[in-house]
This record gives sequence, structure tokens and C-alpha cells, in this order.
Amino acid sequence: MHRLFWRFFTVVWLAMAGSIAILFAISTLFQSPFEEEVASRELALTLETAAQVLQADGVEAVAKLGAAVRRTGRDIPIAITAIGPAIDCAVKDGNALIRNAVHDGECYRMEIASQVPSMMAKTWPRAVPWLAALLAAAAAAYWLARYFIAPVEQLRYGLRALAKGELDVRIAHTIGAKLDEFTSLAHDLDVTAARLQELQIAQQQLFHDVSHELRSPLSRLQAAIGVLQQNPVRLAAMIERMGREVERLDELVGAILTLARLSDRDIPRFERQKLDVVDLIREIIEDAGFEGQARGVSVHYEGVDSFVASVNGELVYRALENVIRNAITHTGPGTAVRVASKVVDRHLVVTIEDNGRGVPDAELEAIFKPFSQSSTVTSRSGFGLGLAIARRAAEWHGGGAKAENRPTGGLRVSITLPAPQAG
Repeated sequence: MHRLFWRFFTVVWLAMAGSIAILFAISTLFQSPFEEEVASRELALTLETAAQVLQADGVEAVAKLGAAVRRTGRDIPIAITAIGPAIDCAVKDGNALIRNAVHDGECYRMEIASQVPSMMAKTWPRAVPWLAALLAAAAAAYWLARYFIAPVEQLRYGLRALAKGELDVRIAHTIGAKLDEFTSLAHDLDVTAARLQELQIAQQQLFHDVSHELRSPLSRLQAAIGVLQQNPVRLAAMIERMGREVERLDELVGAILTLARLSDRDIPRFERQKLDVVDLIREIIEDAGFEGQARGVSVHYEGVDSFVASVNGELVYRALENVIRNAITHTGPGTAVRVASKVVDRHLVVTIEDNGRGVPDAELEAIFKPFSQSSTVTSRSGFGLGLAIARRAAEWHGGGAKAENRPTGGLRVSITLPAPQAG
């Protein structure tokens, strides 16, 4: 990370320094000669004026001229030397800053006392601001490098922690609101870590639940085998008991496999057929209603007469059957289960209502998780996979499932299926 920091710093600083160097070169090449020419003309004009004043009014007038020039903020000292009779002024000096003038028959030499500045003296005042700009550019480059690299270091720390399996790492709070892009990236990493942690916990819970559900029928099979070994006369009864446990195991494994296939939404593992969903609902109600007669439970349907859609018949049948059978199981004896359907925004919404004890509000979402049942259930009659499969099946089709308590008592489960596909 230090190499990236110094690379970033070098690139930013070189860019700034290069810009400053180009501006300095342009200033030196194009502005300096012009300034020197102006200064030379200014000195020559001052010397010429002083010579004319000397010739007209004498040395004292030149001194007054120098004082007046100093009051304007310019100090151009002029040295005046008497060199003899006027005849000595016939020969002019070749130096542009020296001039001879005659007053009252006397020759005077006038010389600008200032010296021609050296290259360093001329360049240094102009270079100081640019050197200060270079130092400021270095400070700005260092600050920018730290400003951008610090969030990258935090992101690197978070990714390393995830790679080590530390799924509880969170880094968004360490970056704060420094940069919108890095803050968003850190937030996405935190969301990913939280999701991975949630999946890991769910996976561990799933392993625990599966092992628990498998252990019970296997234990009963072992018990039946033990009874047979001790009392072979009970062979017929034990075979029947073992057959039921095998069927229960087969049902559990089938439900787990279906749930696993539904969890992978990216791979279309189920085929679609165009069929009437309402026909499936009526078929399920007919079978479930026959089973509910033993407890005096009836099942009634009201709603649309037909809803043709491209769906997987097996998944839709299993989803609706699980919910309707759950309702029959948990509704009170002698009550009715109401199945209704309606079309909302070209989607079929199927609601199943019972007259049971309902579910605590805190558990309305949890009952859709695998191997989860409400705390109000007194006897475990299933594996806790029915509602989970129903929701996953609805989501696989592009719909959904939710549960809510009825104001008059009981539970209402709503399943949404997609609109019919054109063509």
C-alpha cells in the first residue's frame, strides 16, 4: 500500500510541478526581455531629462529633479562630476548610462549610479513565488494521496478479514463520509459481509435442523429393528411401522431437495407449462376438504374462475397444498378454511384464511424459514418446510408470499403469482 501511496503522490506532484515549470518558463522567455527593455528606456529617459535640466538650470536643479523622482517611489541616483571646460564634452562616452552636459562653460559628467543586476538577482525574485507554489503542490499532493489511500487501506483490511472468514467485520464507520464513492463501496462490503454471515448462520442452523429431523425417524427405525430382533412375531406390525418411517424420510429428503433447487434462482431447474392455476386450487381444495371432514373442517373457495399462466405445475401445486393443509391442521374443529383469489395488476393473489390461534407478530416472517414453526404449535405435525417451499416457489415464479394475523382471529397467508404471459 505504501508503494501505491508514493506512486499517487509522485503522479499528482509531478503534474502540478510540471504545470508550474511550464508557466515559469513561459514567464521567463516572454516577459523578462520586455521588462528589461522598459527598465533600460526608463533609465535612459531619466538621464536625458537630467542632462537637459543641467544644461538649462544647473546642478541644483538636477538634485531637485532626483528628489522629485524619489517621492514617486523610484530611486534613480544620478552622480554628477565636473570634468573641465566645455571643450572636454566633445567626446561622448559609449556607455548608455553616462552622459556629458555643459552648463555655464563647464562640462559635467552624469552617470546613473545603479548597477546592472546579475542573472540570479533578476531571476530570484521571480522564482520565489514559483518555488512556494512547488512546496504548496507537494503538500497538496501528499494530502490528496493520504485522503484517497486511507479508504483503500480500510477496504483492503475488510477484504482480508472476509478472506480469513471473519464475517463480522464492518468498515463503513471507519471511512465515514470522506468520499461518497468509497463510502458506498465500504457500505456494499459491509452488506456483503452481513449477508455472508447470515447465510453461514442459516447454513449451520440448516445442518442442525436436518440432522435433528433425520435422527428421529432413524431412531424409530432402529427401535423397530430392535423389537424385531427380540420378538420376531411382531414382524408385520414392525414392517408397517418401518414403511411409514421410510416414507417420512423420503418425504423429508424430497422437501429438502426441492428447497435446495428453489434456492438457486440463477439456474432454471424447473420447466414451465401453460395451465389454469384456478383448476389446481380447486383440485387441492377437493382433496384437502375430504381430509378435513374428520375434524368437521370445511374448505370454501371464492374468486376468479380462471387464471392461465406459464408456471411449473408441480411447484404451484405443492406451494398451495402446503398452505391449505397447514390451515386445515391449525384451524379450530368445526370451523372453515376460506380460499379466495383475485387479480391485482394482472397478478393472481391467492389468500388462505383459517380460524386458528394465529401467530405472534414477531414470528410472521420467521415461519417462512426452513424448519421453523410457530411457538403456538403444541404438537409438531410436519418438518417446518411447507411455508418455506411455498414462498420460494412463489418467488421462483416472480411472485411472493406473506402472512398476517386476521383481526377476528386466525392466520391469513397470501401467495402472489405472476400475470399470464402473452403468446
